[in-house]
Amino acid sequence: MFNTNRTQGKAQPGVARFILSLWMLLCAIAGCASGWNPIPADTVPFRERSQTQSRDGIRVTAAVPSAAETREIFGADLYDRGVQPVWLEIENTRDERISFLPVGLDSNYFTPIETASMHESEKNRRQMEQYFFSSGVNGHILPGVARSGFVFTHLDEGTKAFNVDLISAKGAWPFTFFIQVPGLKVDHYDVDFAGMYTTDQIKELDRDGLIAWLESAPCCVRDEKDTNNGDPLNIAVIGDPKEVYYAFIRAGWDETEIVAASSGFKTAISFLTGGEYRYSPVSSLYVFNRRQDVAFQRARENIHERNHLRLWMSPYKYEGKTVWIGQISRDIGVRFTMKTITTHKIDPDVDETREFLLENLAYNQALAKVAYVKGTGAAPIEQMRANLTGDPYFTDGLRIVLWVSATQVAIDDIELLQWEIPKR
Repeated sequence: MFNTNRTQGKAQPGVARFILSLWMLLCAIAGCASGWNPIPADTVPFRERSQTQSRDGIRVTAAVPSAAETREIFGADLYDRGVQPVWLEIENTRDERISFLPVGLDSNYFTPIETASMHESEKNRRQMEQYFFSSGVNGHILPGVARSGFVFTHLDEGTKAFNVDLISAKGAWPFTFFIQVPGLKVDHYDVDFAGMYTTDQIKELDRDGLIAWLESAPCCVRDEKDTNNGDPLNIAVIGDPKEVYYAFIRAGWDETEIVAASSGFKTAISFLTGGEYRYSPVSSLYVFNRRQDVAFQRARENIHERNHLRLWMSPYKYEGKTVWIGQISRDIGVRFTMKTITTHKIDPDVDETREFLLENLAYNQALAKVAYVKGTGAAPIEQMRANLTGDPYFTDGLRIVLWVSATQVAIDDIELLQWEIPKR
């Protein structure tokens, strides 16, 4: 049931609840006749994937229904309109009223009636508006009360990252959620990070050992046959898989779909129409004789313009954290191929793209420390090298080392290590 209130954790029976239940039943019956057939959210199992966080007498539970589940709950294809409902339950056991700020979840969220208006017909317009309105979250939660309902946000496939910000006269409480939503076939979901290396293979490095390995690691990605060099391995990331995952998602990076018929079709349509397709598959590049372990991308105006990065987990740790090596480039064009679906033309100034990543993570409070090391080998603009598809690039030869953080780090708290100094 939507907008439920509980006092001291127990449901409040009463006339209002009975009337609301009766109204929803009548709406469902009327919907059967009109072709609009929503079903109660309680009967849809999306909350089995819910996550709960508690702090200072506040308990927040969040869940995100899939496209199919959303269609059942609301009797409308919200995902097709770019709308994704996020279900929240906020329980307040403090001795003061708290308020929920939906703008923190999505600064351009849709109101319930606005969402209903995207799908309404004259025949059931009023019923849909009332139903969607009743499903929303009441933003004010009194002491001893729990409220639940939906916030209508912009669509994010794969992992949905969002904040639930709560305030009162005495303080503020931000809760951050990362929830996987069924539907998108993400390429790294099946990677066994925990079992990638045996205990004997994993080695802890000290500072000098880390620098030495990063300077001696391969300069570039390789092709599948391990015969040719490609893009420079210009980034290193330090953080466990969950920290890496959370940091890049918070900084606005999207996951990538597997190469399949469905993703190929969406890529081809985006290629022909100039669409965005935020989750377009990436081609396989190789380090340690295997394709990338995880890939992220940041789309800009269309599929032709985006930043790509790929990461490979190494068998090394530093201060107990996993060391990754990777590659980042800025795509400024694309061409269609039968083998890899798309091949992107990169901006030759790969150092600029490297610096973009630093700024991107820092401004999104996902970076704890940063340093530079040698490693890729310098290639001045007068003597550019080429990647596997023949695109030229130039570089100062440095790798940037980024300590990512799953928790927020203010930009003025980032530690700058003076290992190597870029000359640009």
